[in-house]
Amino acid sequence: MSFLPLPTARKAGVGLAVVASATVLLAGCGRADTAPAASAVSIGDGPATGTVQLWAPDGDAKALSTVLAPFEAANPDLDVEITLIPSSDYNTKLQAALASGTGPDIAQVYTEAQTQFTGGGDFAPVPDGLVDPAAFFPGSWEAGVIDGVAYSVPWYAYTYALVYRADLAKAAGVTAPTQWSELSGFLKGLQSAGAVKGLGADVGWDSYNGQDLAQYVWQAGGDLLSADGSAWTLDTPEMIDAIRYNASFFTEGTADTSGPGFLDAQPYFVEGKTASMFTGPWVIGQLDAVAGTDGWTAANVATAPVPGGASGSIGAVAGGSWGVLANSDNADASWKVIRDLAAPETQVAQFSAIASLPAVQAAWKDPAIASQPLLDAFFTQLQTARNYPQNSTWPQIATHMGTVMESVAKGAETPEAAASDIQAFAENLGTGK
Repeated sequence: MSFLPLPTARKAGVGLAVVASATVLLAGCGRADTAPAASAVSIGDGPATGTVQLWAPDGDAKALSTVLAPFEAANPDLDVEITLIPSSDYNTKLQAALASGTGPDIAQVYTEAQTQFTGGGDFAPVPDGLVDPAAFFPGSWEAGVIDGVAYSVPWYAYTYALVYRADLAKAAGVTAPTQWSELSGFLKGLQSAGAVKGLGADVGWDSYNGQDLAQYVWQAGGDLLSADGSAWTLDTPEMIDAIRYNASFFTEGTADTSGPGFLDAQPYFVEGKTASMFTGPWVIGQLDAVAGTDGWTAANVATAPVPGGASGSIGAVAGGSWGVLANSDNADASWKVIRDLAAPETQVAQFSAIASLPAVQAAWKDPAIASQPLLDAFFTQLQTARNYPQNSTWPQIATHMGTVMESVAKGAETPEAAASDIQAFAENLGTGK
């Protein structure tokens, strides 16, 4: 079995989800006070014509001209002008273009952080009947909906799952945990089979750790905001449980507070210094190269959904989505391009070209994906994956959460004090609404 290489990023997801350049821009953007009614525009099946300008970051979109080639061949009077912008600059350039009214017809937005763009009135509602919302992973579609109106169409999707050394698990006689209560025994079993640490935990102690903690809160049955979104709810029994759960990785000796760092995570895993990771699907396609042996991954690695708390196994959704700007001069053709990008066969072509996992569930039945069992856990996880808060202050709060998690993991603060600290910090910032 061979695995396509997947994009490299520091949790590009689930960057898992706060895009670095987006965090600055979020402070000045948010949901529109009043959303327009659902689109009354009807997009037919006739050919797309004219010129369509499309902007995207240079990551998953770098094969887009190849992926769209069949659609352009079927629509000979259409010219799709693709502009790829360095990912690190993309959000800044798109925001500036929107402010000056010089944006493209179609723009990619990061699924997990898109309301900074789609919530300000610059994007048009998705036309009724363009696509079937139920065809996508629920979290991917819901990320583009504001006040009941959809402003984007999902393109690719990803989340985290448990990636572990199947060979060591077999030797130890342990199986992948499904509940929090089973994780410690599983990790200690991996250590008994030769791993130095059972878990290669994230020790960046930054916003990505805060995102992890948000997922643990959901798994524990809590939430980060009040039901009406007017207040942060971070000093709760569920938050305390989530902080304690994360700290247990370290206090029980199954993870190390000092490593591995991001660049060392895969070498440690291959060498047996660690034996599991909570990570994204791109890792799977890189392990053979790290091991220096074709087939090492298939022989030694397995995946499973993340262990669940009181509310089950819940992760966070991330990825890419497409929207059409409200001032587009060629909205009809633009939406037809997006409709094609949402078709299962096009998303399979995108997977074959660059290994972007489809946001359309039917595409996962294609042999190109279905023949890779290590992806099954990610498909399962995407069924329940949720969205991080689309609030301008969330990136700062997530970063503070990561810092506080380090204090608890190292025994310098209790989970109860940490939850109170996080709540006070969040209340000082407000919700940004």
